Amino acid sequence: MMGLTAALVAGSTVLAASHVNVEGAVKARQSHMQLYAFNIGILGNMAKGEVDFDAASAQAAADNLAALAKIDQSAYWPAGSSTEDGLEVKTRALPAIWESDSDIGTKITNLVEATEAMAADAATLEGVQANMRSLGGACGGCHEDYRQSDN
Repeated sequence: MMGLTAALVAGSTVLAASHVNVEGAVKARQSHMQLYAFNIGILGNMAKGEVDFDAASAQAAADNLAALAKIDQSAYWPAGSSTEDGLEVKTRALPAIWESDSDIGTKITNLVEATEAMAADAATLEGVQANMRSLGGACGGCHEDYRQSDN
């Protein structure tokens, strides 16, 4: 897990120097986030009772989240791809992600752990409900610090 974290933080500098397609990277990370949101939506709707619980669907969504969290995303986050970089494609990623005192590595570790816990316990409605708070907290913890709000 820490290897992924180190790759994300260290990769930002390396990728900027290797002429990565910054706008393509932003689009890729936004697509990755949409996949997170889609799968969390499945679990959240079941947890809230908005749709009937289906163990196979819940497990598939939870497994997808765990797999997504483990993908090396370092190429999605090159330096020069924040809200302040004047990109044609819009992004909500704040420059603080790339600062030397960023705790993004800890946030990534928290997400990986939360998705793994959900995947381990998604066979029952109770398990999904029990893990939604930590999963939401892992997502929100990063968004609160490193994503521009809608306001």
